[in-house]
Amino acid sequence: MSDTTTTATAAPRPEEPDDFAVQIADSINSFVLSVHEIAKGDEPGSAISLLLLEVSQLLLAGGRLGAIEDVLPEDRYEPDTGPDADEDELRQKLAALLAPIDVYHEVFDPYGPADKPVPCRISDDVAGVVTDLQHGLVHYRAGRVSEALWWWQFSYLANWGSNTTAVLRALQSLVAHVRLDSPIGAPVDGADTDDDGLTDEQLEQQAGELMAAELGIKDLS
Repeated sequence: MSDTTTTATAAPRPEEPDDFAVQIADSINSFVLSVHEIAKGDEPGSAISLLLLEVSQLLLAGGRLGAIEDVLPEDRYEPDTGPDADEDELRQKLAALLAPIDVYHEVFDPYGPADKPVPCRISDDVAGVVTDLQHGLVHYRAGRVSEALWWWQFSYLANWGSNTTAVLRALQSLVAHVRLDSPIGAPVDGADTDDDGLTDEQLEQQAGELMAAELGIKDLS
């Protein structure tokens, strides 16, 4: 009778998060919970201000993720987290709450070829950001800390960072229009809209010279 030994495959041990991981996860979880609370519509008069605050705080976490070196997950392939959370209900609630000012215009890449602004929706962008963040939270809560940080960092650079930044600009613009009593579509008081008759090329040259001076670059050629 042969002696056979069966070796069970041990489940991976959960990673212990360091202070940085805990802080990032707390910021992301706080944003997700807060956005869902705002979307309930209990305080419609302060929804814009609250979203502005939450989006600004999330971008601080995103900036920290973007500033550190590339995160390398423990596993070579991303473990399956199942289907992403369906945030369509959140999107619909935000769309109803923000109906008069939900649509804004955005240029996707300020360093890319000149392009016309495209219409976007705050509700779509915020719901998409929450979906990205929830995906990482699944990893984090399962003890896959490096996988969560990798996902949050990657998706910040590839997707939710630019979307959140665009939403921040839209919300800040709305607050500025209200606080400065400036109708949407009109220039804000104090804004310099006089080009002194210069051509686009001349304006571009002046802007380039100003940037060069600020960066301490003497020769633009």
